Amino acid sequence: MDVIVGGGIVGLSIAWRMARAGRAVTVVDPAPASGASYAAAGMLAPVSEVTYTEAPLLRLGMASLRRWPSFAAELAQDAGLTGRSDDALATAGGISDGTARSGDGDPGTTAEVAGLGAFGGLEIGDAARHGLDLRADGTLDVAFGADDLAALDELAAFMDKLGLPVERLTGRECRRLEPMLAPSVRGGLLAPGDAWVDPRRVTAALLAALERLRVPLVRARAAGLLRDEDGRVIGVRLEPPTGAPGTPREESEPPSELRAERVVLAAGAWSGELAEVPVRPVKGQIMRLRSPQPLLSRCVRGTVHGSYVYLVPRGDGELVVGATQEELGFDTRVTAGGLYELLRDARELVPGVTELEIADVVAGLRPGTPDNLPIIGPSGTPGLVLATGHYRGGVLLAPLTAALVLGDAGDSSGLGDLGGSGDFGGLGDLGGSGDLGGSGDLGGEEGRLAALCSPGRFQEIS
Repeated sequence: MDVIVGGGIVGLSIAWRMARAGRAVTVVDPAPASGASYAAAGMLAPVSEVTYTEAPLLRLGMASLRRWPSFAAELAQDAGLTGRSDDALATAGGISDGTARSGDGDPGTTAEVAGLGAFGGLEIGDAARHGLDLRADGTLDVAFGADDLAALDELAAFMDKLGLPVERLTGRECRRLEPMLAPSVRGGLLAPGDAWVDPRRVTAALLAALERLRVPLVRARAAGLLRDEDGRVIGVRLEPPTGAPGTPREESEPPSELRAERVVLAAGAWSGELAEVPVRPVKGQIMRLRSPQPLLSRCVRGTVHGSYVYLVPRGDGELVVGATQEELGFDTRVTAGGLYELLRDARELVPGVTELEIADVVAGLRPGTPDNLPIIGPSGTPGLVLATGHYRGGVLLAPLTAALVLGDAGDSSGLGDLGGSGDFGGLGDLGGSGDLGGSGDLGGEEGRLAALCSPGRFQEIS
């Protein structure tokens, strides 16, 4: 049996893929689907989020983005989603009646971008589109001031050098696509291949699928790793349930330890509590606004006087606004200052946001690494596999992460379409020489992708 420590979108995706492949697996998490995955906006946007120093992350993101349509379709099937039905999620995943429910009026189709249901030439089925709110209508990256526009021009030149599919737009052309944009928007870049999904719906579907596959979910916190006399990891030790001294043990209480052939550490920002991994928490505050009618038809990212803000529409009219980036340890307080900054910048780009109802505010902890790349693969300790450090890309990289972990398990069924640079010739030189170690038996492009996020790039991880 394998034990997955962590019940966010990454850990649940790995567990689901393992169970689908016929492996015995157990998930350990005291509150699954309640951490960074719950707070995340769900942008699947490797193109619009590319930066000068994160080109290797672009390569990983593009590979995972191509996996999302089939990943979503299979997940919808395993979770029992059909068309517009939300019943399976409502009973299994903890989604409330007011959360991201798709209505009849779809906001996302215009003549300027790919048609509804098209995702890089692949079709998004109704179950994935309505059940998971998976949308593929692109990202519009806009600039507010002259300095912001100059920075956007430089980014456009960098994207062009990489051969990325983006279109440079004037302010008027931006407003033609999104009429609710402020008149002061100076210009933008359209990345038509970007997409987004509702992470809360995805994790709810994963929980439903795991339940249908009879995968045990132990709601307890992992307190440490079990090791044999040779230092091999052979399981996890669990924290005892809290209660008054002498309280009788309930039959439903978790065991004190779980033995495993392998432990997959997917605990996000908390991974460092169980193993020596260079992962730190990066706080992000985010808000969800509600409107009777959709305000935007696609993701809008903006630069306002050097500050970044994004607005992600949901199928039911909800609008996600985020997110701060704060190095404050494990602080998850939602602050007035953080929300003020988000609304201030969002209002500069889309003035109508101030008229919307506040539906939710939350702070999550992204698992950051020194180079902003995830840590995926066998650790320096036998029996321990790492799947952590995804920083801003946990939702985007979940399908790829699950495939790479299964590849290291000797199961290559999830690796068939991990294509490399596709038609974007400039991506071929973004790194991944394959000499970083830790890629298991993966070869070719799969091995190069695994090498990019291999734990071997750090000296000692145990």
